[in-house]
Amino acid sequence: MIALARDHFNKQFSEKKYRDFLDDLNASYAHNIPFRVAETPIFIGNEFKHKLISGADEIIDFIVQPGFQTRMSAALPTSLAVPRETNHTLFLALDFAICSTETSELVPKLIEMQGFPSLFGYQDFLGNKFREHYQIDDNWNFHFGLSSSQYWELLKRNILNGHDPENVVLLEIDPLKQNTTIDFLVTQAHLGTPLVHIGDVIIRNRKLYYKQEGKEIPIHRIYNRVIFDELLQKKDLQTQFHLTEDVDVEWAGHPNWFFKISKYTMPFLKGADVPDSQFLHQVSTIPNDLENYVLKPLFSFSGSGVIFHVKAEDIEAIPADQRHNFMLQRKVHYEPIVQAIDGLVKAEVRLLYVWEEGKPRPQLVTNLARLSRGDMIGVKYNKDKTWVGGTVCFFER
Repeated sequence: MIALARDHFNKQFSEKKYRDFLDDLNASYAHNIPFRVAETPIFIGNEFKHKLISGADEIIDFIVQPGFQTRMSAALPTSLAVPRETNHTLFLALDFAICSTETSELVPKLIEMQGFPSLFGYQDFLGNKFREHYQIDDNWNFHFGLSSSQYWELLKRNILNGHDPENVVLLEIDPLKQNTTIDFLVTQAHLGTPLVHIGDVIIRNRKLYYKQEGKEIPIHRIYNRVIFDELLQKKDLQTQFHLTEDVDVEWAGHPNWFFKISKYTMPFLKGADVPDSQFLHQVSTIPNDLENYVLKPLFSFSGSGVIFHVKAEDIEAIPADQRHNFMLQRKVHYEPIVQAIDGLVKAEVRLLYVWEEGKPRPQLVTNLARLSRGDMIGVKYNKDKTWVGGTVCFFER
């Protein structure tokens, strides 16, 4: 979005350079990244950076209000409530589409929000690899006010919370078989946290353990990466420990916040940067211009179940007693703004925050970005296309 930085990058680009870049990403942790990594980062100047941060601050103003936690309690199904809920989320992700007004002014529009950790480890790795392979001026940075070492110190402080790394597990369903495994490997390398499959957790007298080389190791804290949506679909998954059990453990990212800060929150938000959103059960009349709306399940992950070209029969097919689990949201129109070698590409930016205990607000620490040439932004919706996929933004200092 800053022509000089974009031109400088594109002049350096070649297919061979891109292949070498991918080979380095895959070789660094001996793991082939299964999702598409975009050819380029995004360069965002101060003007749009301030718009993004200002829009995010307005949303955070709502989240930090007294009573927010109670107000969002209806988002959490009773059967999925996890004991020992923290006072606030530890992690926050806000996704913004880059759009334009009728006067061609670039504006951010909130697409999604999560009280759940994102690719905090991988994004540092990716940003630094772009720097290794391309000449990117020091005036651009992908973290906010932090060097990489300061960034990892902040993550270490909040994920480990003073515990020995062997007693803090990164918990997931088959962590070495996930699309996000690269993030887990990077995190493990920096923090020393073991990657533990939820089916391998041992529970005894409210204490949790995992086995390492035949020895039982106590679990004092869980860096939770288990998504309930995926967990519920694993009907054949055998576990001793269930997330909803009251056990003697700390949470680095309490699971309840996955529900309490989510698409469920969006109908409560108002503002220029938030598209009109309504709970489906509160929609009394189906809009005549449904082509301008998208239908989303509230608690699915990674775009699962979203109907982009929604029809009246799609809405009518949802039973009345299930409509409270869906949202009808006015579409936003992404502005193709990133200049690829062969045309313009649409973009979405995820601002990533850490909310330390005792702090009044979350701290913006890093970002994630995605490029798209299709209707949907996610990397799995842009197969067989180039200059699309997961990437990172470099912001003007």
